[in-house]
Amino acid sequence: MGYGTIGRMQRLTHGEMAYYQFESLLSPGLKHGVFTRLGGVSEGCYHSLNLSRSTGDTAEAVTENRRRMYAALSAQAERAVTSWLVHGNTVRVITEEDLGQNDVHADAMVTDRRGVALTLRFADCVPVLFHDPAREVIGIAHAGWLGIECGVLPATVRAMTSAYGCRPRDIRACIGPSIGPDKFEVGEDVAARIQSAVREPVILAGNGKPRVDLWKAARSQLHDAGVGNIEIAGLCTASNTLEWFSHRAEKGKTGRFGALIELAG
Repeated sequence: MGYGTIGRMQRLTHGEMAYYQFESLLSPGLKHGVFTRLGGVSEGCYHSLNLSRSTGDTAEAVTENRRRMYAALSAQAERAVTSWLVHGNTVRVITEEDLGQNDVHADAMVTDRRGVALTLRFADCVPVLFHDPAREVIGIAHAGWLGIECGVLPATVRAMTSAYGCRPRDIRACIGPSIGPDKFEVGEDVAARIQSAVREPVILAGNGKPRVDLWKAARSQLHDAGVGNIEIAGLCTASNTLEWFSHRAEKGKTGRFGALIELAG
């Protein structure tokens, strides 16, 4: 893969729940996890650990599912922050005033606050977790194809450098489970828009439609932003709906899985 490596994510369990952790982020002062759809209370097409309130699932089920996710990593719900996605390149610098917020409007968040769990939700789009161990800063980003087009990942790196003095070469970025290049077919116009935002070729031939390698696109943008360590999960959500929610594979009738990162308090 050149710059950026396919990691060997650890799969852990907490009761009936299952979540994955990146090798690059295994540190005593850091909590993180990308949670599968297993181990929740949601029913039907949201079965079972749906973490999104905007899908049509019941508020009670989502609240319980979020409680379980926080408990699995000993995070405090009242100090967690999550976002209402705007599918652009908006990055929010999280402070103590944001604690407990469920509707921060942003596509990425960064913070140096300890004991603050940054969380976002996904169903094929690319989760990217960030950690600068030199400055002790973390971040999380939601990079669907619109986020790639808008440059949400380099915007996250810029926010870490401008707000906290991070050096890009010190930042570790981890590209999580998302739709893989074998499954992400798009129209010619969308393919062109994505390619225009990425220096490295990311369009593959498909059966009548082009396919896009979002992992490679994310990696390329992070590399060009100067990020020094990039790990790629290499797990395709659309290929394994037993573990992951997939908007593409499940034709839009599905939930959202969660990713969380926190500097231990």
